[in-house]
Amino acid sequence: MKVFIVYAHPSEDSFTKNVRDSFIKGLEAAAHPYVLSDLYKMGFVTDMSENEYLREANCREDLPVPDDVLAEQRKINASDAIVFIYPVFWTEAPAKLVGWFNRVWTVGFAYGKRSMKQLDKGLVICVAGHSLQHLKEYGYYDSMKAVMLGDRMFDRVKEKSMIVLDQTTKSNMEKRLANWDKHLATAFEVGRGL
Repeated sequence: MKVFIVYAHPSEDSFTKNVRDSFIKGLEAAAHPYVLSDLYKMGFVTDMSENEYLREANCREDLPVPDDVLAEQRKINASDAIVFIYPVFWTEAPAKLVGWFNRVWTVGFAYGKRSMKQLDKGLVICVAGHSLQHLKEYGYYDSMKAVMLGDRMFDRVKEKSMIVLDQTTKSNMEKRLANWDKHLATAFEVGRGL
């Protein structure tokens, strides 16, 4: 199964980077080929241009799609699965990833007369400071799932799931360290079992 990883974290000094690397080791252990878009390293432009906005707002499939967006769309259509790995910022993905969706999910590709293939699997691996119990108690977990699995993946992906690697905040180093190896093992196993 060919996997397209969309990774969004602004720092190389992060637990999320370790999660990404463990997930990739799992893919490699199972001989799954993959391609990685590291949005921050790529300098992926996340703000829509006026031309892009006018194309989307007016459903004008005849207007051009920028080359960087076409490159991401080709990665999707060359894959069987898509995996998003990111930290939770205010119950949401980083703005860089939100902007990726704004630009890459274009009319004629992700909606309208779609040219986007339906992927077999979609997975979200997000790293959260809060506990999963806290996220569920306040309704944040359901909101996160509704946005990522419901709205963004929707029927574009046959089988989709979300994994929250929780209690990783540096403000509670005891919990962070207690969860470190367990979460990395989870990322590895999920990659291997994809």
